[in-house]
Amino acid sequence: MAISRVISVDGGGVRGIVPVIVLHRLTQEPGLADLLAKTDLFAGTSTGGLIALALASDLGLPAILDLYERRASTIFHTTWLHRIRDLDNLIGATYRLDNLRGQLHEVFGERRLADLRDRVLVPAFDLDNEAPDPAERTWKPKLFHNFPGDDSDGDRLAYQVATYTAAAPTYFPTADGFIDGGVFATNPAMCAIAQTQDPRNDAPDRGDLTQLVLLSLGTGRSLQYIEGSHDWGQLQWVRPLIDLMLDGVNGIADYQCRHLLRERYYRYAPTFEPGVTIGQDAVDQIPFLVDYAQHLDLRAVVEWLTERW
Repeated sequence: MAISRVISVDGGGVRGIVPVIVLHRLTQEPGLADLLAKTDLFAGTSTGGLIALALASDLGLPAILDLYERRASTIFHTTWLHRIRDLDNLIGATYRLDNLRGQLHEVFGERRLADLRDRVLVPAFDLDNEAPDPAERTWKPKLFHNFPGDDSDGDRLAYQVATYTAAAPTYFPTADGFIDGGVFATNPAMCAIAQTQDPRNDAPDRGDLTQLVLLSLGTGRSLQYIEGSHDWGQLQWVRPLIDLMLDGVNGIADYQCRHLLRERYYRYAPTFEPGVTIGQDAVDQIPFLVDYAQHLDLRAVVEWLTERW
């Protein structure tokens, strides 16, 4: 099976409900009912990783919507005692990893990546490769996938991989030494292209770049900028630097994919109105996000999919 159609989904916490609704609306369009069934590879980081794993598991879009509309409030739940213990999260993560892992276990059960219907690629970051040689021991990006080959992660449990990719620093503790893949690939589209070309994969699964089409979905972008000049130190830069780096990673991946695939690549990344900022854990904003996604203009992406997919 050649990899010729890829869907990639960005990170973004609860904003992940936006691409889920977008996909649902797209599958209701004439001629696009089999959009997901015709997809060969689902790639996703953080919340996008949960979506990619769920789509590759053939769980169905209603089950994925449930992850946000019913389970997000449990995942992003904290207590006043927890906040006091962690000095209002100055010395500890905001939310409990057990809440995230438990909800994802309920969603994915004991499925392993090898059991999934489709190919999947999910970035995370390994804080310690545990190499026996001290000269090689370091942290490194990790791309979980179920392609064949010596580096396949087919034996990994889907809910564990989902936990790893969603363990965002400051929001959750580390998960078995892994953190959110968004630290290097918030937009995993370029990683997905590279995976289809990896010579370590067996020949039948290697994609032909000239035949590859890729739909990249964002989770909703806020307009942000820093006006003027600033003599900031570590404390002042921490929060804006995180957002700056995430937007930068998204942008460079989009640039690379656009130049590699040209008209065979489409990036759908809606931008919120000026002044609208939705945090990754803003559970109270889910009704707004649902309404926002339901009213997005999808005509251009529908036209592209109808012609290319």
